[in-house]
Amino acid sequence: MTVLGVTSSILGQPWRWRALAADGRDGFTGDDLVTQLLLARGCPREGLDAHRSPSIRAFMPDPSIFRDMDRAADRLADAVQAGEQVAIFGDYDVDGATSAALMVLVLRALGIEARTYIPDRLLEGYGPSGETMVRLAGEGASLIVTVDCGAQAFDALDAARDAPVDVIVIDHHKCSTTLPHALAVVNPNRLDEDEGAAHGHLAAVGMCFLTAAALVRTLRTRGFFADRAEPKLIDLLDIVALGTVADVAQLRGLNRAFVAQGLKVMGARRNIGVAALIEASRLTRNPTCTDLGFALGPRINAGGRVGRADLGVRLLTTLDPDEARTIAAELDRLNEERRAIETGVQEAADLLASRDRAVAVVAGHGWHPGVIGIVAGRLKEKLGRPAIVIAIDEHGVGKGSGRSIPGVDLGAAIMAAREHGLLSAGGGHAMAAGLTITASAIPAFTDFLEERLAAAVERSNGDRALLLDAVLAPGGVNPGLVDSLEVGGPYGMGWPAPRVAMGPVRVIRADVVGNGHVRTVVAGDDGRSIKAMAFRAADSALGQALLGAAPHRKLWLAGRAKIDDWSSRPSAELHVEDAAWAD
Repeated sequence: MTVLGVTSSILGQPWRWRALAADGRDGFTGDDLVTQLLLARGCPREGLDAHRSPSIRAFMPDPSIFRDMDRAADRLADAVQAGEQVAIFGDYDVDGATSAALMVLVLRALGIEARTYIPDRLLEGYGPSGETMVRLAGEGASLIVTVDCGAQAFDALDAARDAPVDVIVIDHHKCSTTLPHALAVVNPNRLDEDEGAAHGHLAAVGMCFLTAAALVRTLRTRGFFADRAEPKLIDLLDIVALGTVADVAQLRGLNRAFVAQGLKVMGARRNIGVAALIEASRLTRNPTCTDLGFALGPRINAGGRVGRADLGVRLLTTLDPDEARTIAAELDRLNEERRAIETGVQEAADLLASRDRAVAVVAGHGWHPGVIGIVAGRLKEKLGRPAIVIAIDEHGVGKGSGRSIPGVDLGAAIMAAREHGLLSAGGGHAMAAGLTITASAIPAFTDFLEERLAAAVERSNGDRALLLDAVLAPGGVNPGLVDSLEVGGPYGMGWPAPRVAMGPVRVIRADVVGNGHVRTVVAGDDGRSIKAMAFRAADSALGQALLGAAPHRKLWLAGRAKIDDWSSRPSAELHVEDAAWAD
C-alpha cells in the first residue's frame, strides 16, 4: 500500500511504509517512536532492549567461533611473550588504516612496537606482494599480519612461506574455494566458515578487534597479566567505529554496538590522532555516525588516494600531539586536492556512462585511480545500478573500483570474471569490489557482467520504492523530532536512517548553491515554514521541480530530518530525496 497515494513520484518511484516492508503492517501501531523505528528495521520484539542501547557485551561473539582464530591468537601471544618483531601490512583505505592502527596499539600495550607497511596505491596497488613479504622478513620480521587484505594473495603468501616468515591474514573480503598458504586466515567470509559466517558483514577492523580480544584472553590464560595491567580494548572502539562506517559495513548486530559505543569513546577524545582529526574537520560538537562517513573518513582516505598511504596509520597511532595536528592538517589539505581531482573524473565518467546497461562500466586514460571508488559510488547513486570506474595507465593496464546496489553481489561477479580469465586480479564483497584489467579486455568484461547480473539488477530496481517512517506537517519537523529519531541509531548501511514525508507545502523560495545543491524554503498549511535542501539535485527532475514550482502548487517532500548546523539557533531542516505533487 502506498503512502499518501504516491505511486510514481517526481523521481518515478512509489512511496511505501518501511514497516510494511518489515512485517506486513501498514505503518506504525501505538508503539513509541523508537520501538517503531527498531521494528521497521527488522529488530525482533525480544531484541528491542538490546537494540535500544547496543552494547558490546550483548552482541560480542566468542572469538573462537571463527576458523583459525585460536591459532592466530596463539601465534600472536608467542610473539608478544618472546618480544618478536611483528610487521602489520594494511590496505590504504580507512578500514585498512584503522585495522593496522588497532593492531599496533594493542601490541604496543602488550610491549611490542610493531612496524606498519601500507602499500602505495599507484606504485604497488592493492594487497601484499611477494617482494614486500620477503623484504619485511629480511629486515627482521618473524611474523607478518595482513589486515583488510590477503584473502586472495596466493603468490605473495607463497613467497612468504619460502622466505620463511609466518603470516596471519585478518580480512573480510570474499574468499575463493582455496585459501592462500598462511599460518592462519581469519575471515568470516571463508567458504568453510560455520558459525562465524553470521558475522560476514563485519569490516576488517571489527575482525581485528575480535582478534585482539582473543589474543588478550590467550595471554590471560598464560598468566601474562600477573604483574601488568590488561589493555583496555574498549578504548579502541573509536577507531573501530571509524573503519566500520567508512567501509560502509552493514550496521546491524555487533557493528551497531561497535559504532554506538565507539562514538562515545570518540567523544572523550582519548586518541590524540582522532582528536586532531576532529579539529581539522572543523567539528565543534561530538562526531555523529554521519561525520564518520563524510568528514573524518574521507580525510583518512585522502592519504591513500592522493598522498602518502601511511599518513592515516601514523595519525591514529602517534603519541605526539604536535605530530598529530601536523598530519591531520596535511590530510585535510589532501582531501581538498582529492575533491578537485574527483570533480574532473566525475564529469568525464558521467558523459561516458551508458543508461542501457545493467552495470555501468566506464574507463578513461589518465584518470587518477585514487578517486575512482568515490566516482563509482556517485555514478551508482545517479543511475540506480552497479557502477565500475576504470583508470587506464600509460601501459594499457586498468585499475577499477565498483559499487553495487542491494541484492546485486558485485564481489562474487568480479571473482567469477577473474576465474574466467577476464581480469588480472579482482575481489571484494557484495557492495564494493576492485579489479585489475587490460584495456583490451574491458568490452568482454562488460558483456560478462551484463549476462551475469542483468536479472539481479532488474529485480532490485523492480523492488525499488522510497520507504517512509512517518508523515508530518512542517511544524512537526523540529529539533525534538531529530533527537528522538537519533535514539534509534546508529544508522548506516543495513540500518537506514529514518525518512519522513512532510507537507503539503508550497515553495516560497528556491535557488542553487554550492556544487549544484538546491536550497529551498517551504511553507505548510499549518502556517510553519522550514528550510529544505536537495543535494547535487540542480540538474535532476527533483531539483528542476523545486526550482520551477509555481507559488500555488503544493508538494509532499520526502527525506531526512536533520539539525541545521548553519542556523544561529537550534532548528531543523529536511534533506530532500524525493517529492510528489499534492494536487
